[in-house]
Amino acid sequence: MGKTNHSALRQWLPEYIKRLTHYVRFTWTELPELKNTKNLNQTEQKEEEGKRFIKQISTTDFLILFDEKGSNQNSKGFADFLQKHLNAGTKKLVFAVGGPYGFSEEMYKRAQNKISLSPLTFSHQMVRIFIAEQLYRAFSILNNEPYHHE
Repeated sequence: MGKTNHSALRQWLPEYIKRLTHYVRFTWTELPELKNTKNLNQTEQKEEEGKRFIKQISTTDFLILFDEKGSNQNSKGFADFLQKHLNAGTKKLVFAVGGPYGFSEEMYKRAQNKISLSPLTFSHQMVRIFIAEQLYRAFSILNNEPYHHE
């Protein structure tokens, strides 16, 4: 949800998107931030964001939330997760980063998986870069390229 406001963070994202398109068809979508959130409590804000997000995805999309309540994986485990979906013929994986308060209950119900990046809390704008980098790292692992070191 929302744009990446920090110019330094905005510079990193296109580079990783470019790198990812070498491996897969990849698109990045940022949904507009909610307006007039002063009149909404946190639950209402999450619900409204969830409605907007769910309108953007198909019922056949495999939805993965990046969420603090998700499973912990290392980079190799994440690469293995992606490989399983590639092998299974999953048509479209959709990764979601929530707004500042996380996800609505509707989003949790719709999601097929949740992944935690860390037990630490990061701004949702920084998480975007972390996810793009981890996706690139995972594909470099799957292709036996030297980007990832063990």
